[in-house]
Amino acid sequence: MATKPITAPDTDSATATAPSFENALNELEGIVAAMEAGRMPLQEALDAYKRGMALLRQCQETLSAAEQQIRILDANGLRDFDAQEEASAGDAAGGEQEG
Repeated sequence: MATKPITAPDTDSATATAPSFENALNELEGIVAAMEAGRMPLQEALDAYKRGMALLRQCQETLSAAEQQIRILDANGLRDFDAQEEASAGDAAGGEQEG
């Protein structure tokens, strides 16, 4: 199976739109597979690692927001959900998480 080269896109964080969760996860899986193959030049591997870490953070944030929304729904707190508002409220409360 041929793999396409992994390159970090030139993005301006202020104007870039994040890929969907599914697209980010697929891209991350491709990066991992390419890196595990061990045939990347060093600079390309570093760029792929940086891109992978950004995608990982995005996926984690998306999952965390979905989990929080489920908690709200389960607690019969049916109200509009604002992920950024919830994230900042969680940060203000000391970042408590259930484990």
